[in-house]
Amino acid sequence: MDTGILLLRLLAGLLVAGHGVQKISSHLGGKGLEGGTEEFRADGFRGGVLTALAAGGGQIGSGLLLAAGLLTPLAATGAIGVMTVALTVKWHNGLWVQNDGYEYPLVLIGTAAALAATGPGDYSLDAAFGLTPYPLWWAALALAAGLGSGLLTRLVLHRPAPAPATPKAAARAEG
Repeated sequence: MDTGILLLRLLAGLLVAGHGVQKISSHLGGKGLEGGTEEFRADGFRGGVLTALAAGGGQIGSGLLLAAGLLTPLAATGAIGVMTVALTVKWHNGLWVQNDGYEYPLVLIGTAAALAATGPGDYSLDAAFGLTPYPLWWAALALAAGLGSGLLTRLVLHRPAPAPATPKAAARAEG
């Protein structure tokens, strides 16, 4: 069982961290900080460079902690938070990833929550430092705090879409 948890932690954690690297650099196919900033602006977020740095840093930090099995509930909270923001961006496209849907962020949210519930296993830094087992209520707290922080981020940083122009307003603008 511990080997399976290790593999799951490494896969999910390194993928989350890799997404963060892409947001702020040209490594792993990223478009650099400029590209990450533009991606957030295109998705309707304010904050520019700071938003890209915070998202990228949050993904890198939570992903690496999750992969290492260190402070697992905190790592899960961070991963759940950033993936909740991603889910809200893709929500309007539906579930399936082939339609640019939220399937992938949802899988990472579920994986992080499951790791918070099961713990990082014996092959982890938490176990090496004697931090495990975490009580099960930590998993509920990680899920609630992650979802809450992601939704709050969306609420605070996302700009509402501009209202569509009416034909009358368009005519006034042209005239």
